[in-house]
Amino acid sequence: MGKMNRLWMAMVVLATLWVAGCGAQQTGQTGTAGTSDKIVIGAALPDFDDKWLSYLQDGMRQYEQSQDGVEVIYVDAMNDASKQLSQVENFIQQKVNAIIMVPVDTTSAPNMVDKANQAGIPIVVVNRQYDGVEAATAYVGSESITAGVMEMEEVAKLLDHKGNIAIINGQMGQEAQIKRTEGNKQVIAQHPDLKVVLEGTGEWDRAKGMTLMENWIQSGQHIDAVVSNNDEMAIGAIMALEAAGKLNDVIVAGVDATPDALEYVKAGKLKVTVFQNATGQGQGGLEVAIKAAKGEAVEKFTWIPYELVTEDNVDEYVQKWQ
Repeated sequence: MGKMNRLWMAMVVLATLWVAGCGAQQTGQTGTAGTSDKIVIGAALPDFDDKWLSYLQDGMRQYEQSQDGVEVIYVDAMNDASKQLSQVENFIQQKVNAIIMVPVDTTSAPNMVDKANQAGIPIVVVNRQYDGVEAATAYVGSESITAGVMEMEEVAKLLDHKGNIAIINGQMGQEAQIKRTEGNKQVIAQHPDLKVVLEGTGEWDRAKGMTLMENWIQSGQHIDAVVSNNDEMAIGAIMALEAAGKLNDVIVAGVDATPDALEYVKAGKLKVTVFQNATGQGQGGLEVAIKAAKGEAVEKFTWIPYELVTEDNVDEYVQKWQ
């Protein structure tokens, strides 16, 4: 082949590659933000390993699958607020159409909301409320203090309004930990014969709740009820009490009414839990984010109510998860 022919062939190959590259730029790739025919939502979640939050994410995925032309990018902050900030900044750089955020903590959340607002991207806060949340496009969730009040009111009734209470906190500083415990203590303060004798954190984790309860049992402090910020820690406490042969002497309460917890309610081991609709919060958060991405008006607050669960009505809530 002559030199001119080789040069001509090389020019043809280069031109073909250039056209292909332009075409790829114009059409975009599936799963990236900024395509004209798809709404892309960034979902900044605090912890994929958290059991209750996994149900919230399931609710989002179910709603996503029911929508045409919607894609959600899910990221895990691994309970690291600085990591979540970086993830939100990445969503902004990608020019997603909207952001959903369940904050790792309520201290860092306002900064992330401000960054989204400055970029003109709607941001919907889900599940964890905080002072100033109204700066976000919308909030979808429940009022955590209500769960703590409902939980403790039922425990107080079961104790005939007298006894020693041990409170298991979730991750310290998180909105649900602060408000649920505040709700517990509001009720306790109304009854002079109820007293908090022990308080510690199980960081939302079953194994850590079990270890904390084991330490309390070894302390010898008399306990009439264990009131936990969530069901996972309550189940850990039940396991420790059962192993020590003390479960029949202690009322245990939790929050969330997860499928695992409902089995403990049915068995008579978990006396009280409060249903927090994880699926409803996930679906509701994504529904609001899609509307905001389309430029539609949305309510500033969408409340998903809590519901008390005991042995009397537990079967109704088992059916909700089926």
